[in-house]
Amino acid sequence: MYPGRYAATHPDRPAVHEAATGRVITYRELEDNSVRFAHWLRAHDVGAGDHIAVITVNDATVYELYWGAIRSGVYITFVNSHLAAAEAAYVVDDCDAKILVVSAPLASLAAEVVDSTPKVQHRIAFGGSIPGHLDYESEVAGLPAVPPTDQPRGSDMLYSSGTTGRPKGIKPRLSGVQIDEDPGIPLIGMMRHLGFGDDTVYLSPAPIYHSAPLRYSVLTQALGGTVVLMERFDAEQALELIERYRVTHSQWVPTHFVRLLRLPEEVRNKYDLSSLRCAVHSAAPCPVEVKQRLIEWWGDIVYEYYSATEAIGSTLITPQEWLRKPGSVGRTGGPGSSGIAHICDGDGTELAAGRAGTVYFEKPVQNLEYHKDPVKTESARHPFEKNWATNGDLGYLDADGYLFLTGRDKFTIISGGVNIYPQEIENILALHPVVGDVAVVGVPDADRGERVEAFVRPADGVDPSDELEREIIDFCHERLSKFKCPRKVRFVDALPRTATGKMVKGALQDLIADAAGAGTSG
Repeated sequence: MYPGRYAATHPDRPAVHEAATGRVITYRELEDNSVRFAHWLRAHDVGAGDHIAVITVNDATVYELYWGAIRSGVYITFVNSHLAAAEAAYVVDDCDAKILVVSAPLASLAAEVVDSTPKVQHRIAFGGSIPGHLDYESEVAGLPAVPPTDQPRGSDMLYSSGTTGRPKGIKPRLSGVQIDEDPGIPLIGMMRHLGFGDDTVYLSPAPIYHSAPLRYSVLTQALGGTVVLMERFDAEQALELIERYRVTHSQWVPTHFVRLLRLPEEVRNKYDLSSLRCAVHSAAPCPVEVKQRLIEWWGDIVYEYYSATEAIGSTLITPQEWLRKPGSVGRTGGPGSSGIAHICDGDGTELAAGRAGTVYFEKPVQNLEYHKDPVKTESARHPFEKNWATNGDLGYLDADGYLFLTGRDKFTIISGGVNIYPQEIENILALHPVVGDVAVVGVPDADRGERVEAFVRPADGVDPSDELEREIIDFCHERLSKFKCPRKVRFVDALPRTATGKMVKGALQDLIADAAGAGTSG
């Protein structure tokens, strides 16, 4: 499936509204411009199985780039634009991108990654000029809008962190099917179950480099709907856009819900939300009270799904089911879901209902592969069942087959819907000369779900102080993205480790509970 078919039947239908500027890209324009970009890629020796990378703000041109790559059999990697330069360069280099496309507002980041991305053969900028980069608009302007005869389907290749903290590319196998053939993408099934179709108006309030906003918006176009792309999330503006564009479907993370519910009642009641048929959320645990309040406001249209960038499987829960099973993320094997969930202990033995363990999904074929990391790929597979895979989440199934998540492997922090991996931060902080030992954790936060905090045992002879806390946080800011850095450092006399140096998770949880009790703002 691809949006080109709608260029023939509904050429003037908006494929995307860029809310911040009022810019509209119609299906005819999306088709023609993605074809031109496909021709540009071929002219620059980028073909099936090759990689390109994109670093962008929320700009509607993203969809031209995406569909141009997909119709060329190319892997396209979207890079988190909030990463530090070294982090972004690692992703671009690791995915073997031949082409790096950057939006003009990120010119400084584009300049900083040049020396660390030697595999890039061509750099191209859109939405304005960047020194040393080709100009996207002028490069594609004279190319034909006639599609190539052979258009094998490509894929996104997005990045999720490994247990060492280094991001890992999740590399789907390319099927070789043509772009106009239905590839049977599981997410399409879920979206159809949620009522997505050619009359859909989908509000996307999150950064487009994240897997869910990217995939939901491009598949909305594959189904003939219209995307409303926000530049960045603003609670009242989101409500205004629902009214203005008569939005039917939307996607959120719990932090969005918290901020929407914090609006004064007169603001919340100011806008007509009657067009909204489905509000879907995922990415992070949603506090039960928050979701209950949202359902009271919006009605029985709030759906939740559980999945991951790895796409090993998914569950889906309706608002009616959730009200019966508060806290559940859905029923395994139900309508709109993908795969069958199993709960296993550390040896791979399947556990009975009600017992918590590692969540595996069973699918007829599990194609999960981490780019250049066979060890991580193998560790994600079940030790006995070759078609079962896990992304490390922990949970249990109740007697009715509903999945409840109880934790995340390696203490992954989810803040504002974004995965943050403690070991990456610990590896940085451990380099500071005043840090004797460190543990980075997620502490419950009323706004973002969790916030990053660090427990530090100072080096011998070093006394804790407010100045030392600031020095440690600044040290992290110089080396990592701001969103990964601890909001607070808590000094301790010792951290709970075994004789072999392994962190004792249960004892660490006591420290987290103490930190949570000290305050939940941030």
